[in-house]
Amino acid sequence: MLNSNATIIARNLRKRFTDAEKLLWRYLRAKQVEGFKFRRQQPIGNYIVDFVCFEKGVVIEVDGGQHAVEREKDKERDKWLKGQDLKVLRFWNNEVLTNTGGVLEVIREQCLSHPPLTPPIKGGEEKGGLPPGGAYPPEMRKSQNDNER
Repeated sequence: MLNSNATIIARNLRKRFTDAEKLLWRYLRAKQVEGFKFRRQQPIGNYIVDFVCFEKGVVIEVDGGQHAVEREKDKERDKWLKGQDLKVLRFWNNEVLTNTGGVLEVIREQCLSHPPLTPPIKGGEEKGGLPPGGAYPPEMRKSQNDNER
């Protein structure tokens, strides 16, 4: 059950996210990664996750320096989320900022390989890969096109 206080906190977090979260959201929003829908600053239980794709049960956490000293809290949180059949992916802010394409590829692979939380609906749309231009940053698009040759 969602706590109304968590919802208020999540709304505030959506207004002031880090540069790394802002950059990653630019590529996750609007179903740009294989057509999967992501939400940001989403309350789940007593926690607020940075990003989640409920369809595939994938949670993405973008960690700053404070997480280096909050390892135990993060382990407890990850354990609880895993108990809810959610796959937790953690990336450092620096990793998102300097290797955005690599981070997006890990997210894409996890979403494609992680089973859905519920069986697909008959007659539902198939996922059609990346949209024209892709959800990848420009520096990675070239390498994606090179692989197709």
